[in-house]
Amino acid sequence: MPYSELIKNFSKIRAYMQEFFVCGFRRRDEFKEKSARSYDDEKRRIEGWLGDYMGFHQTASGKSVFLSMDPRLTARNPLYQAFRSRSFTDGDITLHFILLDLLKSNPGMTVKEISAGIDACLAGFDAPMMFDESTVRKKLNEYAREGVLTVSKSGRRVTYAIAEQVNLACADDALAFFPEVSPCGVIGSYIAPAEDNPPIRFKHHYITHAMDSEVLCALLDAISGHRDVSFTTTSRVPEGSYSNRVLPLKIFVSVQSGRQHLLAYDLDSAKIRAYRIDKISDVKAGDVNGNFDALRHHLTRMQKSMWGVSVKYSARLQHLEFTVRADEDEDYIVSRLYREKRCGTVEQLDATHYRFSCDVYDAGELIPWVRTFLCRITDFRCSLRSLEKQFFDDTEEMFKLYNIGEEGEDE
Repeated sequence: MPYSELIKNFSKIRAYMQEFFVCGFRRRDEFKEKSARSYDDEKRRIEGWLGDYMGFHQTASGKSVFLSMDPRLTARNPLYQAFRSRSFTDGDITLHFILLDLLKSNPGMTVKEISAGIDACLAGFDAPMMFDESTVRKKLNEYAREGVLTVSKSGRRVTYAIAEQVNLACADDALAFFPEVSPCGVIGSYIAPAEDNPPIRFKHHYITHAMDSEVLCALLDAISGHRDVSFTTTSRVPEGSYSNRVLPLKIFVSVQSGRQHLLAYDLDSAKIRAYRIDKISDVKAGDVNGNFDALRHHLTRMQKSMWGVSVKYSARLQHLEFTVRADEDEDYIVSRLYREKRCGTVEQLDATHYRFSCDVYDAGELIPWVRTFLCRITDFRCSLRSLEKQFFDDTEEMFKLYNIGEEGEDE
């Protein structure tokens, strides 16, 4: 079978794009999931869309391919190009253009009239394609569901017409913004104006969510319909794939990293858990779950004690607090504490000291943020003693590494 750039199954190309973009260090012979032929075909497809962004590392053990993009030079998310390569048949593309051409000239046609019009259009060919009435009706109804066509009924007469076009010229800025930041932004990428110099650029441009649009759309559809879903998750540590049966409740998107998580009720363990959406595949919708509203309300209450997405079930919440020093002319430190405190509280102790405290399910989620105040922290405490000890041990190791506090060094 000859190589084709068009794809039928997006989940397969998504896996390779994640490998090249997120990891970018595995060699060709390390892709054990598929054959070497499959690897070559998928790599050529990605090169066809993203050739300007591809590179490779050559080492003694072999060559590894990677995707690399500079957000300062890439105003538009190029990963959306993969969605424009869905496979189609000759009949699909022929029927698409003939239908729209007929209905533009003759709005309000029935299926019989459209079928006759198609036959007339193709009659001049030596071997014309043939489309039966059932195929035409299915395509018309598909376009009606997508909003491309409108359906009108008068008695037993059913007619079709092209839907009214919307002038989006006044929304150019919104369309430039939406695809780059919104979940399922691939929708906006199709209708955004094609500009060499778009009006909006991003200091922090998170683009990997584009690869998860198909999975995210299925999960949002399940949330809207209050339906259970089953899906597969992959993990590197320990390596393997796992089946999950859950009731999706909410989608959480990090404004710091762009990473997306699903918060869902695990039907097997009867607990609310977090799942990284970039690790989810093969989403299949199930039955409507009558407990959706109660579980969603329960998650909303839990958010008052969630720093991020981690939910660790224990007898009590974990308490964490630390004190920072900020001189009188350093209001920006105090402002940052108040701005980034999330579910915590900030208390002024004296003219130069402020205490942050919170009670959360997983205090470990705060540690990366706490470390950003490290040079100003005068006191740190956590009810989880192992985490408190780890914080002090790590800080001590850092001091040793940089000889901080040693004789002859400034403290």
